[in-house]
Amino acid sequence: MLLPSIPTYDKQSAGKARIRQQQLTKPLGSLGMLETLSIQIAGISGNEHPHFCHKEVIIMAADHGVAQQGVSAYPPDVTAQMVLNFLAGGAAVTVLARQANAAVSIVDIGVNHDFKNVPGLLHRKIAPGTRNILHESAMTRTQAEEAIQVGMDIVNQRVKQGMDLVAIGEMGIGNTTPSSAITAVYTNLPIEKVTGRGTGLDDSELSLKIKLINEVLAFHHPDPRDPLEVLSKIGGLEIAGLAGVIIGAASHRIPVVLDGFIAGAAALIATAMLPTVKPFMIASHQSQETGHAAILQKLGLKPLLNLEMRLGEGSGAVLALNLIEAATRILNEMATFKEAGISEKI
Repeated sequence: MLLPSIPTYDKQSAGKARIRQQQLTKPLGSLGMLETLSIQIAGISGNEHPHFCHKEVIIMAADHGVAQQGVSAYPPDVTAQMVLNFLAGGAAVTVLARQANAAVSIVDIGVNHDFKNVPGLLHRKIAPGTRNILHESAMTRTQAEEAIQVGMDIVNQRVKQGMDLVAIGEMGIGNTTPSSAITAVYTNLPIEKVTGRGTGLDDSELSLKIKLINEVLAFHHPDPRDPLEVLSKIGGLEIAGLAGVIIGAASHRIPVVLDGFIAGAAALIATAMLPTVKPFMIASHQSQETGHAAILQKLGLKPLLNLEMRLGEGSGAVLALNLIEAATRILNEMATFKEAGISEKI
């Protein structure tokens, strides 16, 4: 696997956007994070007047062998069922994508189901799910590399078709367990501080989940300096695919909007592989899932929203697309004091 080069964050374009923000017909800083967001997007895109014509959400779907251990309130076959729900447009993320006028790409990167020739689905299956990380590595190192490559390849393809802003989401019953394990590895926090209820575990089920993740890390001892080892030992195919999307988007100067906890785990992997991707990421919201706040702190990202969401799918990321468009429209379309003939602050 050959990783792409990542361009530098364009401080000149960001600086010009900052100067324009200071000249717009409002008290300085009065639009808060919308101002800083527009400046960041200018630096990411290398354009002091950024705008977006083709927004898209990429959803990676995969199953997890560890789901056999009862770490989710839902059975594993829900992964495949939800993929079909995505394709039918009946999931929260697809409803929100229609509102945001964003295209949706759904990728089978590792679902334990034969979708045959289901129309609209991107068939990129590496394996029918990961193995049970309680007893063995989730995948081979080669499979981890292939899954990352899938994410990068899809971005490259979509860029050729005009994609200029991407949100990321996922589907995979049991995937908060590897995400908690990855978060613990990269934040050095105790398992109980980064492990939540996922799809709705009760207290006893949560205690078992925490115990299991402790056993997983004691068994594998993943080295955080080797993100491919972390992925292959305790990760997920959809997490690897999303890491590839992050890297691919950054290589094209495309802002990548993170969703919640699982997308955050993918961002930890991507930044461990290529630290230079960090400025290209935007945190859409802070999930209620325990551990997501620790991920955002580790990445140095401030979420745009906190709506007490924990659905996943990319739902929070797609909601944030509207805010991103608002920020760029303010920057580009709002009049300056000089243009409007309004007296500036004394």
